[in-house]
Amino acid sequence: MELRIALSEKNKKLLPVDFDEVLYCAPYDIAEDGKYLRDSFVAVSESGIYILNEGRLLKTFNIKEYETFKAEVGVSCGILYGIPKGGDESKAQIIVKYSSSHLARYAYIAKGCRFLAEGKKDRVVSEEYEKYCPKCGRALPGTRTCPRCAGKNEGLIHELLTMMKPYRPQLLVIFILMLLAALTTLLNPEIQKHLIDDVLKKEDGDIRLAMLCLGGMLAMSVGIAVVNLLKNYFCAKLGSVISMDLRKKLYSKIQLLSLSYVNERKPGDLMNRITRDTQRISDFMGDTFCNLFTVAIILICDVAYMLFLDAKLTLISMVFIPLSVFISIAFRHNIHRRFHMQWVKDDKINSNLRDVLSGMSVVKAYGKEEEESEHFNDTADDFAETQRRNETFWAVFFPLMQFMMGVGIYLVTYFSGKSVLLGTKAPGELTQFVNYTSMMYMYVGWLSNMPRMLMNLVTSVERISDVMQQEPKIADSEKAVEHKIKGSIEFKDVTFGYKTYEPILEHIDLKVKPGEMIGLVGASGAGKSTLINLVMHLYDIDDGELLVDGINIKDIKLANYHSQIGVVLQETFLFSGTILNNIRFARPEATTMEVIRAAKMANAHDFICKTPDGYNTYVGEKGYNLSGGERQRIAIARAILNDPRILILDEATASLDTESEYLIQTALDRLTEGKTTFAIAHRLSTLKNADRLVVIDGHSIAEVGSHNELMEKKGIYYGLVTAQLEMQGTPVSEAIA
Repeated sequence: MELRIALSEKNKKLLPVDFDEVLYCAPYDIAEDGKYLRDSFVAVSESGIYILNEGRLLKTFNIKEYETFKAEVGVSCGILYGIPKGGDESKAQIIVKYSSSHLARYAYIAKGCRFLAEGKKDRVVSEEYEKYCPKCGRALPGTRTCPRCAGKNEGLIHELLTMMKPYRPQLLVIFILMLLAALTTLLNPEIQKHLIDDVLKKEDGDIRLAMLCLGGMLAMSVGIAVVNLLKNYFCAKLGSVISMDLRKKLYSKIQLLSLSYVNERKPGDLMNRITRDTQRISDFMGDTFCNLFTVAIILICDVAYMLFLDAKLTLISMVFIPLSVFISIAFRHNIHRRFHMQWVKDDKINSNLRDVLSGMSVVKAYGKEEEESEHFNDTADDFAETQRRNETFWAVFFPLMQFMMGVGIYLVTYFSGKSVLLGTKAPGELTQFVNYTSMMYMYVGWLSNMPRMLMNLVTSVERISDVMQQEPKIADSEKAVEHKIKGSIEFKDVTFGYKTYEPILEHIDLKVKPGEMIGLVGASGAGKSTLINLVMHLYDIDDGELLVDGINIKDIKLANYHSQIGVVLQETFLFSGTILNNIRFARPEATTMEVIRAAKMANAHDFICKTPDGYNTYVGEKGYNLSGGERQRIAIARAILNDPRILILDEATASLDTESEYLIQTALDRLTEGKTTFAIAHRLSTLKNADRLVVIDGHSIAEVGSHNELMEKKGIYYGLVTAQLEMQGTPVSEAIA
């Protein structure tokens, strides 16, 4: 993300410093009275903040007079403000307001201003994608460059050539077949002309010549059929191969992309890109590409030969073609917009359908079948209406184009027929020219349908390219190494937010010894799950350092690090497949005996043996044909099998009954021995087992200590425990032991 937007020469002259001294520069667009602004900027140098407002220097702020700076989300806007020396937030001064499109940019600029206020020389940089194009202001499709400003057509051609590059040998074969198809198609009218003028028209026509012409016509027809069959076969085969390869690449790419990217997209959107968009490319290869160059070659040769035969008549036949081409070009963007909107509606239907089918038990539990049906019907009707409008548009547009171009054939027939009657043209020449004219209009008509075919391709290529051009936010650094984890974890002044401008954790300092069990406590939304997400390296921290055995977590190879982590999350997820494969997911090479041993430790072996096929019992999507406790125990067995160095437990015993909880807790005690463990739990029985409890409140660590130490302190943790015990009717004194 660009943090130093270039200014016009006019605005540069307004600054009291040279623009080369400006460290950060960004537009702002909301005035103090709420009005929308244009050509207004905030420029930051080492000593001051300068507010440029529509051609004038509005304000100047001395950075040295401020303790710190913050960028926060307000009502329908963002606010950059400074807190004066002394840290009294009641005296905070608003610097500028800006729309939501600038929230992330100002979060970085506020950080840069804080560094300057603290006397630091470090310059803040951002590796994030731009959300909006700095030139045209349009939202970017997740790529670093704007397709419109960078040249959309050039980008599309580049993407197509990149996709086709591995298939050059197959394309060469197809191109040769296209040339043969064009050649055989063009020769037929010429043979017909000789048959009429040299055989049928003459009273003493040569029967041998007639048979030769008929044989030639038959050979051409058979040749056209064979060549087209081979051409269509190879194109369909190539389309299937390209579609298959793209699906594999897209799926692999999505696996590599950061969790934040996947979470920001609707499941139906990503599914359609892998399945439907790749299928549209296959369809284009089989239905359109196989004829595209054949048609182009035939059309060029056809028109050239018609001009050679009769230039005047050729121009008469083409009188309506320029108008048709102009209309096609004029409606190109309209067609693209129509198809893009149709596919957005299609994505919405798929996402809605997937959500309802996945949550059918919730729908039925609340008796919302009718409401969900109505909601789906509304979505389907919306899609159908969009599709109806598109098809109606095309049903009118295409025949109109065909009619306009078809008028020319009547003009050719009229003028050619008149020449035959006057004796200036032979009947065979009339037939030949009419055939070539009909051929021209047939293929021009086919090309007039190209906007629709191409818009299918263009939109699908754009959507696929959007994914393929993404760069994972979390990836192995150049100096990343494999490391055998011992278990030491240290947070050093860590700040993180899923959105840059909304920090969830701030200034976290925590050192965990190898083999230590840390219990994470706090109200819902305090940041407990966020902290373990950072430990699992699902996200990169925004500020500070996260060290594993003294090594920055970014310098440990992701695959190597994740292979040494065991996870049991609150929302247990099982894959469609057997119980054996679900447990073995953590370590595919594990033997059956190792799986059984892990299941026994997780208290899962007994109930697995009672299932119809034991460990080979098939569990449905997400394991919904098992109880919550059974799914949880399989997940625990999966973590045990991996024998992790770092263990993450997020409400690992939440779904178990009292008896199972005791047995599982015993197994977890054995499992956590010697392993660094982070546990999120609300049950007192689990919290007591932790070596230390970390209480998170207000985006930071509020309390750290053992259970008894925090109870004696009577702080936040004491209040949480007291509230829990009061709900259970248990005396508080029993919680301290």
